[in-house]
Amino acid sequence: MIEFIDVVKTYNMGTTALQGVTMSIEDGEFAFLVGPSGSGKSTIIKLITGEIKPTEGSVHVNDFQLESIKRREIPYLRRSVGVVFQNFRLIANKTVYENVAFAMRVIGARNKEIRKRVPYVLRLVGLEGKERRHPSELSGGEQQRVAIARALVNNPSMIIADEPTGNLDPARSYEIMMLLEEINNLGTTVLVVTHERELVERFTKRVIAIDEGRVISDGMDGYYHYEEQ
Repeated sequence: MIEFIDVVKTYNMGTTALQGVTMSIEDGEFAFLVGPSGSGKSTIIKLITGEIKPTEGSVHVNDFQLESIKRREIPYLRRSVGVVFQNFRLIANKTVYENVAFAMRVIGARNKEIRKRVPYVLRLVGLEGKERRHPSELSGGEQQRVAIARALVNNPSMIIADEPTGNLDPARSYEIMMLLEEINNLGTTVLVVTHERELVERFTKRVIAIDEGRVISDGMDGYYHYEEQ
C-alpha cells in the first residue's frame, strides 16, 4: 500500500527533511505517524500524494512508483488517496451536499453516480439531514465530518488525516478518531498524522514516530518515544 525505502528528501534551499526513511503500511492498516514540529511528517504526506518527489530512495503507493511517476498519472494516484486537512478546506458558499459532490464532479462523475454516492457517504459520517447546511452553520466537529466525507466520496483505498483534530476540543477529537476507526473497519487504510499525545494513547494502534527526518520507533505501544521540543 505504502512503501518507503531509504528515502531522502532535500529541498532546494538545502534543508534535508528526511534522512533515509524506510517504512511500509499495509492494505487495511490503521497507523499513527507522530513527531514534533519539523520532524518530517508533512514531507511524508507530500511524497505520498505526489506533490514532491524523493531526492534519493523509493516511494511506492498503491500501483505507483512515485520517484518516477509521470505528471499525467498523478490525478489517478490522488483518486486512490483521500486527504483530510486540519483546517477542513470547505467551500464556504456551497452546502454540505455540494462540498462533497464537488469532489466527484472534479473527476468527471455522472450526476446519477453523485446522487447515489453522496447521501450514502453523508450517512456514513453521521451528517444525514444536514445536506443543505453551509459550513458556517456547522460545529467544528461537523465541518471535519464533511471533510472526511469529501475524502471518502471517490472510494479511495486509503485516507490520510493530517492533524484532523487539531482545531477540535477533546470530546470532538475522540468522535473524529472513532469515525476514522469505523472507516478503517470497513476496509480503508487509515494514516493519521498528529502530534497529540493524549489522543494517540487512547487508541491501541501502530505508532510510527519520526524525529529529525528519521524513524525512531515503530510499534503497537501507543505512545511517543521522543521528547516534545
